[in-house]
Amino acid sequence: MVYVKASPGDTSDSLIRKFTRKVIAEGLLLEFKRKEFYQKPAEVRKEAKNEIQRRLKARRRNKIRK
Repeated sequence: MVYVKASPGDTSDSLIRKFTRKVIAEGLLLEFKRKEFYQKPAEVRKEAKNEIQRRLKARRRNKIRK
């Protein structure tokens, strides 16, 4: 759960910005979007495999640049 405490002199806009930053940092929006629709276990495995491949490709690309 995300909590935001108001400091003296904080405006409502600054509190909303703090809350938004914390929600993004904890990854809550991504989790909600991921759980919005049911995915078959095979789709989850396929997505994980593609993510691993994407990361390996990015590492190779960065290694070549250096």
